[in-house]
Amino acid sequence: MRPVLVESVVVRALSVPTIDPFVIATGQVQATRSVLVQVVLDDVGDGRKATGLGEGSCFPPVTREDQPEALSGVERAIPSLLGAKVTSLLGLHTLLDGALGHLPVARAAVEVACLDALARLDDAPLYQWLMGTDGAAPPQETDVTIPILPPERMAALAAEWWGRGFRALKVKVGRHIEDDLRALRAMTEAAPGARFRPDANGGLSVEEALSFLSAARTLGAHVECFEQPCATPAELEELARRTEVPVIADESVKQASELEGLAVDGVNLKIAKSGSLLRARDIGVQARTRGQKVMVGGMVETRLGMTAAAHLAASLGGADYADLDTAFLLTGDPFVGGYVANGAQLSLPNTPGLGVRIS
Repeated sequence: MRPVLVESVVVRALSVPTIDPFVIATGQVQATRSVLVQVVLDDVGDGRKATGLGEGSCFPPVTREDQPEALSGVERAIPSLLGAKVTSLLGLHTLLDGALGHLPVARAAVEVACLDALARLDDAPLYQWLMGTDGAAPPQETDVTIPILPPERMAALAAEWWGRGFRALKVKVGRHIEDDLRALRAMTEAAPGARFRPDANGGLSVEEALSFLSAARTLGAHVECFEQPCATPAELEELARRTEVPVIADESVKQASELEGLAVDGVNLKIAKSGSLLRARDIGVQARTRGQKVMVGGMVETRLGMTAAAHLAASLGGADYADLDTAFLLTGDPFVGGYVANGAQLSLPNTPGLGVRIS
């Protein structure tokens, strides 16, 4: 990478209401709880400047911090970032770890903004900049998430998204298995042929997860994978041994070291969860080397955060399961550019960096 100076860093809260409450087994939000970071980098060689944008999305208890902590963390870190000279990605890691290593969401927002600016300086889309190639990324089919709501509302959402061309439905489960199964029955009737990706956020025991899968088979529901059905790595491994449905770890793998020796079928990469797009990418590379599947998702981000996740997926040659949908679940869109959506198909145009602007 080219040597750069950090000229300015600006941060503000980024909250956009959700259409429905976003309810999972361990919590809920009714708006994005993000921070928006703008970074200006100055190219030491020729004096050119580029502005990058980054979003860090909080979702306690999955993330260590909530929006106020992430916001104040970046604000406190700004004096140590301004004027810093960065000559390598290792140097960027060192700078951000020193300033924000204890606040993963805040760190992720600043890192993504820096990467956006670096790729803009090289006039390359971020995924190409990360890969060191100039090949175009093929479109990626995303699922769409249906949160835990009354079964009739979940069925109505399933029918609506099916009608809009979405064939994979990520369904939040894990609070009450009886309610989960009532909702699954209703959604199967509303969207016959849908591919279901239940996500329990660690809310089920192994036996409950097996009961859910058995009932799903009886209903004729096609369960494509099961994301974080149980809370602990040992439970995930036991379930993976006892079912043919791919078990995907999410909360159990935030850093690459947590993937070591974990005998599951795949891992969900999230930039905010890992505190870094680069480190999330490293987890994905390691998973692929181990023969595991890769999901790429987020934690209720806007178009900006979902575009960053789409670049992460593209830099790995695509995700086995793309979960790049949360901007579709919001009442408004404060950004333009980034990914281009055609139903469930997301494409990344050949624009520098993330290609996202504040509208």
